[in-house]
Amino acid sequence: MPAPCDLGGRGVLVTRPAAQADGLCRLIEAANGRAIRLPSIEIAPAADPREAAARLAQSWDMLYFVSPNAVEQALALVPDGSWSRVAAVAAVGRATAQALTDAGRAPELVPEQRFDSETLLAMPELADMRGRRVLIVRGEGGRTLFADTLRARGAEVLFAEVYRRVRPTFDPASLLSRWTETVAAVTATSDEVMLNLMEMLGPEGRAPLLATPLVVVAERTAEKASGLGFMQVAVAERAEDAAIVRALCALDPAGAG
Repeated sequence: MPAPCDLGGRGVLVTRPAAQADGLCRLIEAANGRAIRLPSIEIAPAADPREAAARLAQSWDMLYFVSPNAVEQALALVPDGSWSRVAAVAAVGRATAQALTDAGRAPELVPEQRFDSETLLAMPELADMRGRRVLIVRGEGGRTLFADTLRARGAEVLFAEVYRRVRPTFDPASLLSRWTETVAAVTATSDEVMLNLMEMLGPEGRAPLLATPLVVVAERTAEKASGLGFMQVAVAERAEDAAIVRALCALDPAGAG
């Protein structure tokens, strides 16, 4: 697939977990950009997975996986990826759907437009949830919108929290000393990724970070970024690598270093 533009050698900070960054980095480099890897989140197994494992082994009307990480960590607890005791499986987006398909169970419910809980909740299959049991497979903490909405629609909803998100340790001095020449744009695929990055760069890194164009994948993250003082924020049309690169291409070069 041809690159959507020529990034002209500009550096792009890729903040995804290390194990999930390769695809985006390859696309950035295919567009003549420089991918600068700085994972601002690490994925670790749940400290005590026993409750999650017990819930995953039960029968459910629906399992909802919020990320590829949720699929990977759930399979480490319950290796039967066909989820034979589950009536329907839902995925937040294509990457999560592909992880489920690879494990042996293609999901029945996947949003077709924006890949988020709001879009999934708008699907007609979830309009009436009376009497249905739903298990949300996720990391510790996180948003409650999906659960709250399904409960309001009559469902019994529980969580299987199968992983933890950890902020990596990082000495920012070297990167900050060459930030202006090196980093032309930053990507952040969640609020937590963005906030962790700010913490990792420290007080000295706040001003250069806020002055650097930022690409996010959700309007809510864009709103939070603007509230924090980011000067240029773009929202990718989908939470996909190719869409992130297209958003990078659309940035104003004058504002990108």
